[in-house]
Amino acid sequence: MAIGSPESHEQSVWVHWFIPSVTDVLFVALLVLLAFTSLSMRLLGDAGIGWHIRTGQLILAAHAIPHTDPFSSSMAGHPWFAWEWLYDIAVGWLDRVAGLNGVVSFTAVIIAGTFAWTFRLLLRRGTNLLLAVILTLLAISAAMIHFQARPHVVSWLFALIWFWILDSSNRSESDQVRSRRIVRTPDRSLWLLPPLMLLWVNLHGGFLTGFALLAIYWLSGAWSSIKTRQDRFADILQKIRAKHRLRTLTLIGLLSALATFANPYGYKLHVHIYEYLSNRFLMDHIDEFQSPNFHYVAQKCFAVLLLLALVALAAQGRKVSASHGLVMLFAVYSGLYASRNIPVSSLLLVVIIGPWLSEAIERYSNLRVAAVQSPDNSSSNFLERMRAIELSLRGHVWAVAATLLTGWIALHGGNFPATPLMDAHFDTSRFPVAGVEYLESRTLQGPILAPDYWGGYLIYRLYPRARVVVDDRHDFYGEPFLKSYLKMVHVEPGWQDFLNQHPAQFVLVPKGSALRNILLETRQWGLVYTDDVTAIFCPIP
Repeated sequence: MAIGSPESHEQSVWVHWFIPSVTDVLFVALLVLLAFTSLSMRLLGDAGIGWHIRTGQLILAAHAIPHTDPFSSSMAGHPWFAWEWLYDIAVGWLDRVAGLNGVVSFTAVIIAGTFAWTFRLLLRRGTNLLLAVILTLLAISAAMIHFQARPHVVSWLFALIWFWILDSSNRSESDQVRSRRIVRTPDRSLWLLPPLMLLWVNLHGGFLTGFALLAIYWLSGAWSSIKTRQDRFADILQKIRAKHRLRTLTLIGLLSALATFANPYGYKLHVHIYEYLSNRFLMDHIDEFQSPNFHYVAQKCFAVLLLLALVALAAQGRKVSASHGLVMLFAVYSGLYASRNIPVSSLLLVVIIGPWLSEAIERYSNLRVAAVQSPDNSSSNFLERMRAIELSLRGHVWAVAATLLTGWIALHGGNFPATPLMDAHFDTSRFPVAGVEYLESRTLQGPILAPDYWGGYLIYRLYPRARVVVDDRHDFYGEPFLKSYLKMVHVEPGWQDFLNQHPAQFVLVPKGSALRNILLETRQWGLVYTDDVTAIFCPIP
């Protein structure tokens, strides 16, 4: 068969579309690990998914978005912002048709897709194949701190999309300047940002990250417009492009800001988010807003990324653009400020430093080859060829097939065809699974009090038969309520005030907690159930 023949061309097309790429392997491996192994319980490690599911099902049943709280006895009827309602509808429907298997599969697909695309983006930005694999694995390891079935995983994907659009348009316009072309029309992908913001604001509060990135590229454009001289023709072109881009980004920023008001609560959502994020008590007492503890594996991987960022910055020197420097600064600061920001910070760091490190490695390799006066640079050439081959494999048929198969298995009770492969459930050693089964066998006539981190699980299992006193919607309950609640949890003076103000039919507490010990010594409460996880008390008349 001659080279260039139709048969050869057809074979090449078949290879490019059907041979699994490294991207496919990465996607499938992550999907399988998160959906079909014990890691699925890690995705359900935050009980908050329980009230997200029930909220979505309420919306589907009533065809209306709630504006008051339906789940608690302590705040019943109070205004409540279900600001992640679009995500809630998705997981509510998935739970209805496929149970927790569907919710876990959905989350696993989003996580796997985000990191597989990160790997692909690294290659497209010039990172060699081996380094791209290493950086992606580091980002995955760092982000595992928040591998949970919650709407924040959607923000990871949106933040990456937002960066890709902004940075790609910036690079394409720089190319136009270098080629001395005056093109008045900016990259059309920028106009995707306002409709994306319309989705993002109704999916998760992480939409603020989009505005941070937009501000960074706006400032970069302003700086480029100010610092550029007009001594040469190329400089004049660059200044014209910078001013035009600045006007475009300003308009897109305004449209995106207007899009954020297209939510069920209008401007009140913005006021609520500001009050939530500016409340020092809440920020100091909610675990995910605390700075990372670098004694754990995920945080150590993030620390490695920080060190690599310093190395890359030193290697790049003065060639660092204002936009990339500011994105790196934003990623480092946000990741160190709160552990919940580590996944997005890791994603932004790797896509920025990947090309820098790859370029530095290539320069070092060339210097080493020159030092020994050898023309052989086979390792660098091999990695470049592998990168080219990887980018040519664009079908991703295997990733699509794995997604469809996972969905089919979830819809059929986790079986394929009769062999059980998927069994997503809450961890019985972490949540009061047996205790709730005991409650389900009883007549529930009043609210149930449990720690806030169990509240979502109780809502998932017991709503609408029973309401909870508190759950992990901390922005809803507010500072005064939570101060009284924490006083009870820590058994501080006046701890009984919370129990008196919020009477409950049953109180669930962790077996080894201080609250359990003091309730055992309190005549007003009697122990009715205990196991290795929880103790259940009820008031004694």
